[in-house]
Amino acid sequence: MEVYAPFFDDPKAPHGKPGEPFNGLWDYEVVESFFLNSKTTQYLEVELCPHGQHLVLLLSGVGNAFKTELPLEFAADTTSEWGKWHGTALIPWSYFPPGVNMMNSYAIHGSGIGRVYESLYPVPPQEITEGQGPNL
Repeated sequence: MEVYAPFFDDPKAPHGKPGEPFNGLWDYEVVESFFLNSKTTQYLEVELCPHGQHLVLLLSGVGNAFKTELPLEFAADTTSEWGKWHGTALIPWSYFPPGVNMMNSYAIHGSGIGRVYESLYPVPPQEITEGQGPNL
């Protein structure tokens, strides 16, 4: 998985070591990708941070993680091009649930009321139901 994205540096870097899993990474600047088997509702969640931390989870149903903080080959760079970051992760095939047939990716950055959630494939406004939104 390769990320090339604007670098906001908001919020500031998490306290975890670059190259290591960091639980709670979703509260920082991240790019997340989800790979879902829509029949079993098992999915792989991969979160990458421009500061070098990552989080890989295997879940069954929304929020029901059965494997967390899986190791990952991941490197990120915020210094080569001002205002951008680049990250490369090698995701083992064994992490993907069998029969993945759906995926989406999100870029998340900002703090407080300035928090921004961007989606590769947004839900059409007419399909959004009451209470639907990011897991906060």
